[in-house]
Amino acid sequence: MKMIKPIVNISKIADNYETFVLGYSGVLSEGNGLLPDAAVCLRRLSESGKKIIVISNTSRRIALLGAELAAAGADLSVFDCIMTAGEILHYKLKARRGDFSAVGNRYYRLGSVADDGVFAGLDYEPAGGIENAHFLYMSEVASADDVLEKYLPALEHAASLGLPFICAGNDTSSFKNGKICLAPGALAEQYAVMGGRIITVGKPDAAVFNYCLDGIARPETTLVIGDNLATDIKGAGLIGADAVLVSKGVHVNYLGEGYIPDVAKTRELSNGYDVSPSYVISNLRW
Repeated sequence: MKMIKPIVNISKIADNYETFVLGYSGVLSEGNGLLPDAAVCLRRLSESGKKIIVISNTSRRIALLGAELAAAGADLSVFDCIMTAGEILHYKLKARRGDFSAVGNRYYRLGSVADDGVFAGLDYEPAGGIENAHFLYMSEVASADDVLEKYLPALEHAASLGLPFICAGNDTSSFKNGKICLAPGALAEQYAVMGGRIITVGKPDAAVFNYCLDGIARPETTLVIGDNLATDIKGAGLIGADAVLVSKGVHVNYLGEGYIPDVAKTRELSNGYDVSPSYVISNLRW
């Protein structure tokens, strides 16, 4: 395993890279607006002539995430590309190829009902109950306090009917209103244990990273910055890019909240995911 170097400021290594691929949740935001240090970092990267790409496993479409960034004070002109798992899922549902060729058009939704953007303009409709559905869908939990046990009866019912479970992204935890909470990937993992079929899109799929980099950057001059070892850091490894793990993200309960990250704990946790970031930083800071 390569050495993991702790850093305090991204500026210390910025000159080594031409392009920066950033996660959204846990890097730019904690579910309630743009983080102040992240906003400064975006501006300074742009002023330094760096290319900036955002890849998020959110179920929100690109337009909605862009509007959220703009409302939080971000200058959208600094971004060379913004991509979301929700955008990818929308077009896969529209194309109806591969895993999506025979999923049907009635979905039973788990969790929040706030955003149906992935189905906008498509021939899909909500089912009145699990027994009337062709597949399960989840974008995010209904409440930051939701626990897995709340969803088990629905998952068991759907598994007994052989319904596939579709979700944008496979993160097992994320941020909602500043609190680390359950994410669709955790339910997908449980559904697979029950014998159910799961269909997820987004990070760490190398195709997602390569699509966003195509015509913009090369992996060897790219730095991926994310808070999730299983998605951001793994994805960086799959395309051969260096990566920075943000320790005060979804892994904060293990890695701690120190200003200078704990390298030993970072290495131990990374070993469990069979990945190795090049650097670890407490939060995105110029």
